[in-house]
Parts: sequence; structure tokens; C-alpha cells
Amino acid sequence: MTTPANNSPSASFIALLPLFVFLALYIGVGIYFQSQGVDYAFYQLPSVIAILPAIILALLLSKQKLNNAIETFIGGIGHSNIIAMCLIYLLAGAFASVAKATGGVDATVALGLSLIPSDLLLPGFFVIAAFIATAMGTSMGTIAAVAPVALGVADQAQIDYALMAGAVLSGALFGDNLSIISDTTIAATRTQGCGMKDKFRENLIFAIPASIITLLAFAFAGQGHADIAAQDIEFIKVLPYLTILVLAVAGLNVFVVLTFGIILAGITGLLATDYSIIQFGNDIYTGFTNMQEIFILSMFVGGLAALMQQQGGLAFVNNKVEGLIRRFSKANGEASPRAAELGMAGIVAATNTCVANNTVSIVVTGDIAKDLAQKHGVSSKRAASVLDIFACIIQGLIPHGAQALLIASVFTISPLTAVSHAWYCMILAIVAVAIVIFRKRA
Repeated sequence: MTTPANNSPSASFIALLPLFVFLALYIGVGIYFQSQGVDYAFYQLPSVIAILPAIILALLLSKQKLNNAIETFIGGIGHSNIIAMCLIYLLAGAFASVAKATGGVDATVALGLSLIPSDLLLPGFFVIAAFIATAMGTSMGTIAAVAPVALGVADQAQIDYALMAGAVLSGALFGDNLSIISDTTIAATRTQGCGMKDKFRENLIFAIPASIITLLAFAFAGQGHADIAAQDIEFIKVLPYLTILVLAVAGLNVFVVLTFGIILAGITGLLATDYSIIQFGNDIYTGFTNMQEIFILSMFVGGLAALMQQQGGLAFVNNKVEGLIRRFSKANGEASPRAAELGMAGIVAATNTCVANNTVSIVVTGDIAKDLAQKHGVSSKRAASVLDIFACIIQGLIPHGAQALLIASVFTISPLTAVSHAWYCMILAIVAVAIVIFRKRA
């Protein structure tokens, strides 16, 4: 996400105060409700409301005239990257809504259950969750669909709830990170200016070894045995997911891919069920409304970033991160891609720890990461991949994240217990840091 061009502002810590206000409100309210034992404590205050005082403060701090400051804010909202990102959110939401309504999720779960060996239930559910999340582009939707089934199987096979919850949570975050239509992928690729298929291929370098190790870990930890009843498989309902995966990896424009996916999912519903054209339209609109919060927040963050950039806030952060990077750079002063990537990882990880939302953390840190990438010779696809990977890692390991809260409620365990068994995120962290440090560069 690149905000409108301005004359190079002098670095200013004060310009970052609006961001701190946003984080303090969002985190403070979440901690308060958590102390009161309220479910989904960090989601009681909508992020789009928490950011409003920050925007007002940014306008007041601006050295521009009020009308000019408002123009800067509107310019940030209206930047082409922000608008494109928001449109993709809408299409991705519509596809997920239509595919679910036409039975795509249930059909995919049934297909996965039919393929799981009875003595490999834990790795099997990791794979099912991973595939569905990759196809749907949402870890929350995946957990909601798979966790109740996994709970029933865990009861039947007498598998420890924490282990099964960890397998589902791990698979959901694997797919959310890798999916081409995930909002995290959309945010990462649009902020860094790279193609989705390029980021997907770059992510595979990290995800494949981490997932293999995770599968082996769950296989060795596997307990219990259950004969899963034969499933009625409606392969035609799985086709929309498979189609958009293939088309997206092939490099077709994401707007075309998602539009085609929505139409195909609708046609599948019309042919295979009593789905109607009116219901099709309503489900598309439902998908749009499901993306409302991240849609509005992305616009507000774009405007806030433009104000902070104009006032020198992003320059201040860049200078501080640059100072840290120079400590890890070569003595001759050459650009250090490794140090820059670790800097990006640290910034997005710290932000996500605070806001408990991987997409928001990517949007907030996108400008800084892009600037670091350009200065230190990091490709845009690599920058996008690093942002998404480390946001995903933290999202799977924070007990106040929505994913942990949801799966904990299904399995009636504590969120801390759930994240302590999210082995994929832990393994991915080790693999990712190792690859960043030791991978040879041309």
C-alpha cells in the first residue's frame, strides 16, 4: 500500500501518536473485557470504531490546513492499491458465501473424511483443514466447518481434545496463509505490489517443509482409532474450489478468477440443489457484508497512513528499523536483505500481537515493509510472503486471537491450551527464520 507522494517529511515520533491511540484503545478495551470474562473480548470494540479517535488526532496534529489534511486523508483512502484491495475483499467474500451456501464446504469435508486412514486421524484433519482453508481463504470459516466434525471423531477415537484442536487450528492457519483469495494474501500482495501467484510460489518454500514436519509430528503423536462412516461425496460441489486454485496459480487476473469462481459456484448450486437465482444474489450480498469491517478498516488505515507519512511518522519508523538493520548488515555497508526481512518479520509480528488480527497488521505495516524491501534489495514477492507468514505465525499463537477463541469454544478447552498445540505455527516460525538467515541469494 503506497500512499500518495509527498515531499520527504522530517522524521517525527509525534506523528505516530495516532497509531498508538488506535492500538491502545483496541488492546485496552480487549484486556478489560477479557478480565471480565467476556467471550471474544478483543472483538467487543469494532476496529473501525477504535481507529476513529486516531484519525481525528492525526488531523489535529497535521501541520497542513484542515482542508488540506482532509484531502491527504482522502487521498490515502482513494489510492489505487487500497481500492483494488477492497474490491478483492468483496469478491472473495462473495465467493466464500456462495460456495458455502451451495454445499461446497460440506462436500469438501466429506471428501476429506473419506480419504483419512483410521489410524492417521490427527494428520488427516490437519490436511482437511489445510485444504479447505486454502480453497476458502478463511481460517475462521474453516474452523467453524471442520471443528465440530473433528470433535465428534475425537470423542469416538478417544483422542485428546487439545491435540485435535491443535491439528485443526494448524491446518486452518496453513491454508489461510497460503490461500490466494485469503484477505491476508490480498493485503500482502497489494501493499507490496506483487502478483498473487508469485507470492503463492514463494510461500511454498516456507510452507512445504513446515507442513511436512507438522504432519510427521501429528502422526507420531497420533492416538486412538475410529472407523469413519462412508461419506456421500458430491464432487461437483468441490469443483469451484479446485477451479479457482488452478486458475489463480496459473496466473489469471485475480478479479477474473474470483468472478468466475462466484459464477461457477452459483451454477453448481443451480444444477445440484434447489438453489435459486434470487438466493444466489442474496448470498453474493451476504459475502459483501461479511467483508464490511476489513473493507472499511483498510480504507481508514490507508487514510491514516497517508497522514502519518505526510507528517514524518513512517520516516521515523524507517530510520529506527534502518538503524537496527545496519547492526546486522555487512561491515562495508551493503544492503542486507536478511536483516531487512527479519525487520519486516519483527514489525508485523509485534503489530499482530497487539491487534490480534493478521490482516490488519499487514495493512498497518505494509508501507514500512515496502520501503525496507526497496532499500535492501528484497523482491516484492519475498516481502509479501514474509509479512503474511509472520502475521500467520503470531495469529496462531496468541490466545486472544479469534481463531483460538473459536476453536477453544468448540472443544471446551482454554484458548491457551489450543494455541499451545498449534504446532504448525511453531514449526513454521523456526523454518521461516532459518530460511531467511541461511537461504542463498543471487
